[in-house]
Amino acid sequence: MNSLRTRVSTRVSTLDAYRRHRALARAILRILPEPESWLDVGTGDAYFPETAKALFPYTSFDGTDPTPRVVRARAAERIEEAYAGHLTDPHLTTALRARYDVVTLLRDRSPAPDPAAELHAALTVLRPGGLLLLEGPPDTLRPQLEPHAVEFVTEPRRLPDNFPLPQRLIARRSRQP
Repeated sequence: MNSLRTRVSTRVSTLDAYRRHRALARAILRILPEPESWLDVGTGDAYFPETAKALFPYTSFDGTDPTPRVVRARAAERIEEAYAGHLTDPHLTTALRARYDVVTLLRDRSPAPDPAAELHAALTVLRPGGLLLLEGPPDTLRPQLEPHAVEFVTEPRRLPDNFPLPQRLIARRSRQP
């Protein structure tokens, strides 16, 4: 009985993750229908890029992760380029500077040693005008982004008022250097 309960809860959590990932990708679809390149920071097994590819078939998805899972995700063709390590690594940040139209920092990623430095690195690898998608409480994320030259993208409210707002924030990197 326990193995059945475990299998059912695993399927439910996998379905929940798929729905969450799809909702996050759809939030970008409304703003930028066809980004050229997308970096998923802390991608792990790259399930988010795999889900987002259904909505963005012509987008090149890359991933960074400090674990070997990113290499396996590349071998499974969930991402096109795999970068092992933290985005805050100066070699990685320099190589990827201003390369991506969209960068995602999701809550189920590998924890960064320095979240503020990781946020700065994520903005560095964005092209001017690129979108940063963060998952978490907007009230907590906004103060972290305000010192950087970003504008916050407001999403149209589609849910009735009795539903909570999505726990995500989308910021656009300033076009000025």
